[in-house]
Amino acid sequence: MAEFLHPDEQKFFDVALGLVQTAGRLVRDAFDTPTSVVMIKSSSTDLVTETDQAVEKMLIDGLSKAFPDHKFIGEESVSGGAKIEFTDAPTWIIDPIDGTTNFVHRIPMIAICVGLTIKKQLRAGIVFNPITRELYTAQTGRGAFKNGFPIHVSNNKTINTSVLCASMGIHNVKAMGGKWLEMAQSNIRKQIEAGVRGHRSFGSAAINMIMVSQGCVDAYVEYGLHAWDMAAPAVVLLEAGGVMFDPSGSDFNLMGRKILCAATKELAMEISSKLTHADFEPEA
Repeated sequence: MAEFLHPDEQKFFDVALGLVQTAGRLVRDAFDTPTSVVMIKSSSTDLVTETDQAVEKMLIDGLSKAFPDHKFIGEESVSGGAKIEFTDAPTWIIDPIDGTTNFVHRIPMIAICVGLTIKKQLRAGIVFNPITRELYTAQTGRGAFKNGFPIHVSNNKTINTSVLCASMGIHNVKAMGGKWLEMAQSNIRKQIEAGVRGHRSFGSAAINMIMVSQGCVDAYVEYGLHAWDMAAPAVVLLEAGGVMFDPSGSDFNLMGRKILCAATKELAMEISSKLTHADFEPEA
């Protein structure tokens, strides 16, 4: 079992877990109402609800009270103008509802995501779907769990024995236009020509990564993500035995806005060889 980087790391995790479970009740209650008050951020595919904002505030307020010297990177805070500052300090990276479009349309594939970094290293991840009551947790060097039971990736090493998670990434159309659509369609086409068993997409980057983590699908690639989409499920995925790279095959960068994660390195490298890549400015 790996040593903690901070003597209070277990306390950090335990407090965050309690707050996430409390936030889950708020999200579940809101989901059970017929409609949400929806606001548009950068585009018609980039949505936020009052529930997103309330959950992020609840999590940041609770963690700040318990750990006044900790830092935060939260989706709604950044959308509201907060600057991303990624330092060596214990930093909570939060997506209050990953899959807001699913939430708005009452599709029960959403996740409260809370990741912890210390000295810029991923240390803990909590991914909670309060609708299905599936709680995924991981701490570096201590395994990955679903509702307390261990999970593990598959052992697939080739595209032609795999189900892949991929979307058309329409969030990238605003910045890249038709060029992005041509690239995304080409990437899917090349995977089909390589014999992939099928594609799936669950409307949430975190859920997509969790599906790899528990062996339901074998790999996932996405461009144009943010740190809060990836931080928490990344810890779960690594502790479940998975691998993560930049889609180009280089080292994964949490602030690099893209990810290729897979059950095995062999599968990741085969997928990488079938991709036309897009570059994004790192967030920090």
